[in-house]
Amino acid sequence: MLTVFVDMMGFLIVLPLLPFYAEKLGADPTKIGALVAVFAIAQVAMSPIWGRLSDRYGRRPMIVSGLAISAVSYVLFEGAETVWMLFASRTVQGMGAGTNGVVQAYLSDAVPPERRAQALGWLTAAASAGVMLGPAIASLAASIGTVGPGYLAAGLCVFNLLFAWRNLPEPKAKQRRSESGEVQRSGPPPGATRRLFRDVMERPTGRISSLIWIYATGMMAFMAMNGILALYLGRRFGIDETTIGWFYTYVGGLSLVMRSLVLGRAVAKFGEVRLLRIGALTIAIGMMALPLAVNLWQLAIAAAFVPIGTAFLFPSSTSLVSKRAAEGETGTVLGVQQSVGGVARMGGPLWAGVVFQHFGMKSPFWISAGLMVMAFFFAAVVRDEQAETELEAVVIPDAPA
Repeated sequence: MLTVFVDMMGFLIVLPLLPFYAEKLGADPTKIGALVAVFAIAQVAMSPIWGRLSDRYGRRPMIVSGLAISAVSYVLFEGAETVWMLFASRTVQGMGAGTNGVVQAYLSDAVPPERRAQALGWLTAAASAGVMLGPAIASLAASIGTVGPGYLAAGLCVFNLLFAWRNLPEPKAKQRRSESGEVQRSGPPPGATRRLFRDVMERPTGRISSLIWIYATGMMAFMAMNGILALYLGRRFGIDETTIGWFYTYVGGLSLVMRSLVLGRAVAKFGEVRLLRIGALTIAIGMMALPLAVNLWQLAIAAAFVPIGTAFLFPSSTSLVSKRAAEGETGTVLGVQQSVGGVARMGGPLWAGVVFQHFGMKSPFWISAGLMVMAFFFAAVVRDEQAETELEAVVIPDAPA
């Protein structure tokens, strides 16, 4: 949790400032959307590789390697003097962020299935704490101007790397498999990644495929909004690089409360499948409400729906995917999920930038809301296997011999 917190804090020191830095270097909304998307392109390429390597060689070394790559990307960001240098920085950053699936696989190894959604919520709560603090630090750094935000993020990343190297152990589940005689470095069967990708494309309604598509649809809508949000707030409400951080801090604070205090109780009461549906519908409401806000108070209310919805949707979908993965393929399956989600993260900002520039600054929000309505109806047909199993456990013992 601490590793993820510091990593996300560094990431969010840079992200809110990116559109404003890019505009000063001459980028239009389409190029800014592409800057957000190129991160996802690199992440898509690296996620399955990181996942497979983590299944074979362990979670810890891959997490540490990703942190080292991220530190390099922040130095490149700070030294960027052209838009193309910003593209290079974002590409390297995406390569390091490809370890997101590894972090989730680490948690799957360390936590029993019945606590996995709650634990994912705590992990994302740690990330949300970084989302809350990072942008505030970014705006303060932009206002004071004594320390470059990129160098500050790189310094945090190096500190995080050293901390993880010393204190982050390999998950006990992998150690137990090794001690019990299982081949620690055997990893998933050959061709597992290709098989999983093919299954996602050919059987979108499958047990795992449907969850991956819901995750990806939600991610596309969310990242489309993020790709143009700073530009929208700047044009609509006059927010700039010295104030954008406070908006992200507000949203991150709500996300932190949802994931640390609310998610666990909500999972216990409603179950992951129901939360999947609630999350999709809540994000849709937020996307529809954001462009209707005419003042900052209305904006704050509308924006609140998005972190509430994402706190339900993304941990629930990831937990369900990890539970349905075959033994020894958890890292690979979550890497595939991150890759498909990465395509969505790539596509969302790309089309959002074009739509923002050519069809009006409110249009990306309407399209994103439509995508989330689709995700809601898709989630409505996902089976609640745990509830069915519990029902069978009650019914079958009473059946006649």
